[in-house]
Amino acid sequence: MERYQQLNVGDWKLVLHLPPSYATTAHCYPAVYVQDGGELFSGCLNYLDHLYLSGQLAEVILIGIEPHSRNDEYTPWPAAALVERFSPFAGRGQDYVNEVADVIKPYIDSHYRTKRQAEETAIIGGSLGGLISLFAGCWRPDIFGRLGLLSASFWYEGVLDFIREHKGFEAHQRVYMSVGDKEGIYKETRQRHMVEHTKEAYRLWHDKGMGATQLKLEVEPEGTHDDLFMKRQFPESLKWLFGNSEGDSRSKQTLEGKVQIPGTKVWSFHSGVAGRDYRLFIAEPMGPPPAGGYPVLYTLDANATFGSLAEAARLQTRGPHGMDPFVIVGIGYHSNDPIVTQERFYDYTVFADSRELPARPDGSDWPLTGGAEGFLDFIEYELKPLIEKEFPIDHSRQSLFGHSLGGFLTLYTLFTRPGLFRRYFAASPSIWWKNHTLLQLWEDHREHMTLHEAEIELHLSVGSQEKPNMVSDANKLYQLLTTDEYAPKFVSMTEVPGEGHVSLLPSLFSSMLRRVTS
Repeated sequence: MERYQQLNVGDWKLVLHLPPSYATTAHCYPAVYVQDGGELFSGCLNYLDHLYLSGQLAEVILIGIEPHSRNDEYTPWPAAALVERFSPFAGRGQDYVNEVADVIKPYIDSHYRTKRQAEETAIIGGSLGGLISLFAGCWRPDIFGRLGLLSASFWYEGVLDFIREHKGFEAHQRVYMSVGDKEGIYKETRQRHMVEHTKEAYRLWHDKGMGATQLKLEVEPEGTHDDLFMKRQFPESLKWLFGNSEGDSRSKQTLEGKVQIPGTKVWSFHSGVAGRDYRLFIAEPMGPPPAGGYPVLYTLDANATFGSLAEAARLQTRGPHGMDPFVIVGIGYHSNDPIVTQERFYDYTVFADSRELPARPDGSDWPLTGGAEGFLDFIEYELKPLIEKEFPIDHSRQSLFGHSLGGFLTLYTLFTRPGLFRRYFAASPSIWWKNHTLLQLWEDHREHMTLHEAEIELHLSVGSQEKPNMVSDANKLYQLLTTDEYAPKFVSMTEVPGEGHVSLLPSLFSSMLRRVTS
């Protein structure tokens, strides 16, 4: 496969550059959309390869987009020309951004192995290209989570007022800014304010709460408004946007590497059956398999739960008196957030109309829902076979753990696909979802579930300090199942004193792991 490609998407001309390992692996890669036909990267491809191969930069797919009329497409609203003999700026930026988000990106995602989350998608440009990259992040934070604003045109009329009034960037977004300290100093137009307006934008965002891990400004000594300096900043922007968040390479401290849990690894996985991307966290067993194979625990919300579970397993399986070694498989997402709201709302729920749900506390719309069946297909037909190919697994000791909406999904799995696991751990389950649809599901189908005929266990838990309905719902389900002849033979209920919805979790892990390996 050619690493450097030219292609057309509708009436857009694109230049695409694939990373060195693309043809020899099945990995998915971050995608970086670059204004002005990719001129920022086309002149430094060998240097980028050096950064990739030397481990200084994570490999990315670069997509250069050729504009039709940059003064029109790269401006957010109409404005007068800088000088009278030129045409005014048309301000068609929002249409352009939507074309990139809704036409170009879906094409790239469907034809190349990209990581599709906003946290793995950058948009970068220089000058007016940097300006429209800024607005792409403001208008479409759901698409663009990494922004490179290289010598961006903050002098444009009304931009600073917009920044003052705008709520600011989302928690998952990161912004890299650069400017040469000599930019605009000889201009007589608004461009003479280039440096001061860039610094003012940085201060405004900083005052809105963006810290050093989310926002960076690089002022280049003797830098002028030229391709020379923008192209030099392009690799630096990639290193910061997709690299270590603790600071730049000129820090006085020596960075020896990120803290990692020994015996763990992370995989990127695209599910064909669900049509979604996942980050899989694997804790490998610390010893040879028992006679029947390793027990295995599948945990949902792995961005939040995996680290604590992996460390607990590493300590408690130590010989000579530790538990049997076992495998932990965490199902997570390509995000640095512990709770990846949009993704989990879809994967962990059955579809619910807004009329079937309570109003959200902040008045916002509910995220997209209804992906539970596709998610369970992914687990059953792709993930479990993958794990069983990697490790000898004891099929009689497979467990699923979920919390909150993950607890709903755990119970939904038990009621609809009971044979997938032997033990089900549902912590603070969202039984309230869709007007208590789980309770109705049990009532309508309990006679045909055959749970009472199998060696299946259900372990319910809730914190005593959670919302009263969470506690009462869990206890109601426990009472229902312990008095029904069609229920699983073993159902337990733990109400942990003094714990809330989140603080409950650490208190459950040790006893759960002992049960997983029993």
